[in-house]
Amino acid sequence: MDLENLKATRQSYGEKLAELGEKNKDIVVLDADLSGATKTSIFAKKFPERFFDMGISEQDMMSTAAGLATFGKIPFASSFAMFACGRAYDQIRNSIAYPHLNVKICASHAGVTVGEDRSVSSNARRYRNDERTC
Repeated sequence: MDLENLKATRQSYGEKLAELGEKNKDIVVLDADLSGATKTSIFAKKFPERFFDMGISEQDMMSTAAGLATFGKIPFASSFAMFACGRAYDQIRNSIAYPHLNVKICASHAGVTVGEDRSVSSNARRYRNDERTC
């Protein structure tokens, strides 16, 4: 094993998305305000017209991905694992799985922490701080 040429899985994911985007114009990428962490930013730089930053809104991201798939696009929806499956479960079940849509859900950073990117509770802290200032 060549330890000097190892890459993070997310880096390979971002690079492969960009490669696939060159080969297939129907590929679109959606991210939930985490493109730096999920490395979808690599795709976004090459194909800004096919990249959608949905903000902190995994539910909306999955529903939008479903809508794009119904029109023949091939969406890759990316987020942290706990948000992709936890926050958007109903949308995945009802809008993607039941109609058997071609949506790729790519969840990274599974586990209790997300390493150097930030804690999974950082978004919750941001909302708490917003509530105090209102």
